[in-house]
Amino acid sequence: MADTLCTSTSTSSPERDGALGRFAREYRTVRKAEGWGSADGAYYRALPYHDLTHRFERIWRIRTRSFETFVDRILRPLEDRFSRPLMILDLGGGNGWLSYRLAQRGHLVTAIDLTLDPLDGLGAIRHYDARFLPVQAEFDHLPIRDSVADLAIFNASLHYSPNYVDSIGEALRATRPEATLAVLDSPFYGQAASGQRMVRDRQHRFLAAYGFTSDSLQAEHFLTRTRLDEIAQAHGIHWRILPPRTTLRGRIGRRVMNLRLRRETAEFPVIIGTRA
Repeated sequence: MADTLCTSTSTSSPERDGALGRFAREYRTVRKAEGWGSADGAYYRALPYHDLTHRFERIWRIRTRSFETFVDRILRPLEDRFSRPLMILDLGGGNGWLSYRLAQRGHLVTAIDLTLDPLDGLGAIRHYDARFLPVQAEFDHLPIRDSVADLAIFNASLHYSPNYVDSIGEALRATRPEATLAVLDSPFYGQAASGQRMVRDRQHRFLAAYGFTSDSLQAEHFLTRTRLDEIAQAHGIHWRILPPRTTLRGRIGRRVMNLRLRRETAEFPVIIGTRA
């Protein structure tokens, strides 16, 4: 796996580095306050199927559905097609749960994240019994050689990007021409106005709770069909949007939440990109 790495050619400015540092500090503050992570290694190995802390079971149910849809519709067909271990980039790898699941299937995985936090970042990899390579980096400046990966996965992370065109472009640089991009667990809205309302609501909530809005990166925060079309035009990508399986209870709950919030709530489809 290490042979996929190169010396970083980052052109990040001091301003960008400062924003990244602030983002990482604020992210850790929020996640620690919310109670993410565990001292029990079994917690990490059970993800995404079981949240042994029971603190974020709804979120992990969403991620389980996304992961199962991704495996059934994308990963297994790729495994059948290549008949070899895939070179995979887990972009926004967090505590490493996705990299672990992919490594268990025999793939060569590089997990990339800004934070090395022992509970909620790459420092948690000590709990896993399948090996993958952790790399501290941002996904707009990947220390990865050109055209080496078969699959790049934005793992609940693309919405933190300040410019989706740039972030997708960097992932394309690091992947082979026939590679696949996957976007998992980023909020998707039918109407941009609903996403903008979500952002304002969260900023107000964070400011009240933590004293900051947590927007140092000026992220795009959410996806829409229109924004995907703009990215496709910029990079010559064909997108497929795969809705995860949902239950009747889940659909009713979403409608109730829409009424309560007076806006559309986010969906979390599995979004797949290939070069056209």
